[in-house]
Amino acid sequence: MSEFFAMGGYAKYVWSSFGVTAIVLILNLLAARRQLRQTRERLQLRLVRQSGRKVNT
Repeated sequence: MSEFFAMGGYAKYVWSSFGVTAIVLILNLLAARRQLRQTRERLQLRLVRQSGRKVNT
């Protein structure tokens, strides 16, 4: 099992690349969720302004 984690002497590079990839994917997910929330808020404000009434969330 330790041979697997050692990756033939390249463990530092392999595991760091996995870590960087995981961080990038998580940041991408968080950015997409934030953008979706902001878009929904903007559209809700637009609906309120156009209709002149409050829209429930």
